[in-house]
Amino acid sequence: MADALAHLVVDGNEALELKLVREAEDIDDEDTTFGPDMCHQVFGENENIFGYTDLKIKLFYSAASLQTYLGISYSDKIDPKKSGGLKPDDVEGALQKVLAPGYVTNIDQFVSMLKKDKQFKPHGKLIQTFTTVNRDGGETQNFEVYYSETSTPGFLAFHERLQTFLLWYVDAASFIDVDDDQWTFFTVFEKYRSSEGEYRYAVSAYATAYRYYAYPRDTRPRISQVLTLPPYRKMGICANLLQAIYSHFILQSEVKDITVEDPSDDFQRIRDYVDAKNCETLPAYQPAKLIQGFSTEMAKEAGNKLKINKKQARRVYEILRLKNTNLSDKTAYLAYRLDVKNRLNAPFQKKKLEMKKLEKVLKPEEYAAAITTTGLGETHARLSTQYLALEDEYRRIIHRMQQD
Repeated sequence: MADALAHLVVDGNEALELKLVREAEDIDDEDTTFGPDMCHQVFGENENIFGYTDLKIKLFYSAASLQTYLGISYSDKIDPKKSGGLKPDDVEGALQKVLAPGYVTNIDQFVSMLKKDKQFKPHGKLIQTFTTVNRDGGETQNFEVYYSETSTPGFLAFHERLQTFLLWYVDAASFIDVDDDQWTFFTVFEKYRSSEGEYRYAVSAYATAYRYYAYPRDTRPRISQVLTLPPYRKMGICANLLQAIYSHFILQSEVKDITVEDPSDDFQRIRDYVDAKNCETLPAYQPAKLIQGFSTEMAKEAGNKLKINKKQARRVYEILRLKNTNLSDKTAYLAYRLDVKNRLNAPFQKKKLEMKKLEKVLKPEEYAAAITTTGLGETHARLSTQYLALEDEYRRIIHRMQQD
C-alpha cells in the first residue's frame, strides 16, 4: 500500500517557491524564485506533504511592504472515497496558521497590491547606510538600516509579515511577544531605482534584540533573531547589520554589554569577524600586547569601548593573536597553541578537582563509574580535536579579514 501511494508524497522543500516581487514581470521570472532551507516547522518533522500530484506552493511577497500571495496548484489529489478514507494534507490550513492575516490567493489582486510599494517608506529611524558590490554583475548596491520599537507606527503589522520568513530559514524559530515593549528591531532595505527612475525599497535582512535589565540601572541588549533573505546572502549584509546594531547600542551609557542568544555557527563567525575588526583598532589589542597573553586591560577596553563581554573579548584576542603569529616560527606557534589549550582545558581541570573530592567519599566502584560518566579518560583526544576545530574556525575569520 505504501509503495502504491509513494507518488502522492512530495518533499515540501521542493514544492514551495518563494519570491520577493518588485515588478509584475518578476512573477514569471524563474531567476527571482528561491526555496526554503527547511519546512518542518510548517509541514511536520518529515517535511513531506501527502495526497497531491505535481503540487506547487507559490508564496510571493511584494519586495517592500511584503503584501503576500499564496497560490496552491496540482494536477490531481487523492479522493477519500476511492482510497479508503485517506485524505490529502491541508496545505492552506497549515500555512494559514503561520501567515499574517490579509494574504491573497488571487494573483491579479496581488499584482494590483504591488502598486502600494511605490509609496512605501521604511518604518522607524534610519541609523546607518552602506554599499556592497553585487557578486554577479559587480554593480554597487545601496542599503539602509532602520531601527524600530513595538511603538513605531505601522511597524508591527509589517513585522507580522516579515517574521514568517523565519519558519523557512531559522531552526526552532518562534514568533516573539510583541506586547513586550523591550523588543527592538533592525531592518535592512536595499534602496534602488525602479525602471521608472524613482527610488524604491526591498527588504533584505532583519534582526531583533531584547533589552534585558542589568543591575542596578543598566540594560543588556541580547540579539535574538537574525536573518538575511536568500537573494541577499554572501554580500556582507549581516556583518553591516551587526555593526549597525553595535553602533546604536554603544552610544547608550546604560548599556552594560551586548550579547547574542544561542548563535548559530554562521552567525558566530560573522560576530567574530566584526568584533575582531573592531578590536583590532584598540590599543590593548595591538601585536606587542597580544603576544603577552589575554589581559584585564583587553577585557576592560573591549567592554568599555565596544560593549563586548569578557568571554567574547577573550575569543577575539585568540583570533587576533593567531592572525599576528608567524606560523613558521615554531616557538611562537607552540606558545599560541598552549595558551588556547589552557583556556579550553580549564573546565576539565575544575572537574578534576571536584572528582578528587568525590574520591574521598565514594566507594571505589562508584568512583570508577563517575570517571566513566564524565569522560575524563578521553581528555587529551577531546582537547586536541576541540583545538583543531577552533583554529580552523579562526583561520576562516582571519582569511575574511585579510580579504577586506
